[in-house]
Amino acid sequence: MNHPLHDHEPERPGARRARSRWWTVGLAGMTGLALTAAGVAAGPAAEAVGRSLATAGDRPSADDDRSPHDDDKHDDKDKNRGDKDKGKKEKKPKGVPVPCEADALIAAITQANARGGAVLDLATKCTYILTTNINGAGLPAITTPITLNGGKHTAITRAAAADQFRILAVNANGRLTLNHLTITGGHVDGTVGGGIFINTGGAATINSSKIIRNVANNGNGGGIYNNGGTLDIRHSVISHNAASGIGGGLFSVGTVSIDKSQLDGNTALTGGGITIIGGVEITHSKVVNHHAAEGGGIFLFGDTIGKIVDTRIERNTATVTGGSAIFGTPLQLTMSRVTIANNTATGFGAVSLVGGSTLIEDSTIKDNTGANGGGIRNLGELTLLRTKVTGNQATESGGGVSNGATGVLTLFGTKVVKNVAVTDGGGIFNEAGGTVELNTATGTIVVKNRPDNCSGDVPGCVG
Repeated sequence: MNHPLHDHEPERPGARRARSRWWTVGLAGMTGLALTAAGVAAGPAAEAVGRSLATAGDRPSADDDRSPHDDDKHDDKDKNRGDKDKGKKEKKPKGVPVPCEADALIAAITQANARGGAVLDLATKCTYILTTNINGAGLPAITTPITLNGGKHTAITRAAAADQFRILAVNANGRLTLNHLTITGGHVDGTVGGGIFINTGGAATINSSKIIRNVANNGNGGGIYNNGGTLDIRHSVISHNAASGIGGGLFSVGTVSIDKSQLDGNTALTGGGITIIGGVEITHSKVVNHHAAEGGGIFLFGDTIGKIVDTRIERNTATVTGGSAIFGTPLQLTMSRVTIANNTATGFGAVSLVGGSTLIEDSTIKDNTGANGGGIRNLGELTLLRTKVTGNQATESGGGVSNGATGVLTLFGTKVVKNVAVTDGGGIFNEAGGTVELNTATGTIVVKNRPDNCSGDVPGCVG
């Protein structure tokens, strides 16, 4: 996907879709943003950090001290030592300690950027409280490979009385790694990325960390905004962030992978939990308790290619058009061993696909509620393979699945059972022009739905 982005400015993705209301309203909040690293005057604590960085950078290596003729003398000893050391874990190198002071952390990042990167060990049981706005963030922009190691109860936050700014920004060539840290209290107005902003060419890896209670007012990406960079989230929590526009927990225009993590209780106008344009991979995770007008849990724009595997998408709410669990127009999406349950939409069902190609395999879609299509509303090309659609309810038609006039729905070995619609199509409702292929020879069944199993042209459906 090609996104013509200005330096340090998030673009207006998908302007060609301006005719769609949800596209126009959501993206209207995007504005320009310039982020650069800034020099910061250092106090005594900062000077101590500077000395530590200098010492770590200037220390000679063991290879420098070894004489050339030492290699032969130590061959046998090294072999014996290697045998003894087999099975032992290699110790991770320690980073530069950063005292529990915001000025010390600012100075350490500034020094690390100047020296080409660093590993910084933040203090345990410490909250670094940021008070100064440095080009839109509380800390200098990351422009080199920098790792921030936290520990038990280590957090970085914005002071409540401070000006509005995000916590961290990653610029081109910046490589940020967070380990065991909490990022909280970031607040931006009229721009993007309340907690963390990743610019084009930047990258961030978030390990065993929490991104919580950050806000993008009149903007997008309450917790994190990835603007053309690369984002990896592992064993982490993104919760209770908010955006007035798109992507309460996360808005990614680029590549994002999420593994063994939980997105919980984020809110936005569109895409309460996650909004994606680009590449996405979500594995062994939970997307729960989100709220939005459209796309309560996950919102996918038209250029998205990816997969969702071994993940639960539950108890999300959409209050306008629908798609309480998943809403959008993915270019190509595969969902494997996914549970989509107890989601509620005022409009279209838990899974609402406006277009694109989607495969749902070995999955369960159950106990969801919507107007047209309690479980699924399909206007694209959807294949259900060995999947159960059960216990869903529609306040109008299509209790299990509502297939629209442009929809192509194909089922293999799939069970559509015990779904309910108020009007018709308790199991499957197929609008005129839509195509449904049950492939009953593969084991597909549509039974025990009320008031009927199928409505419209559904060959092979009985009752």
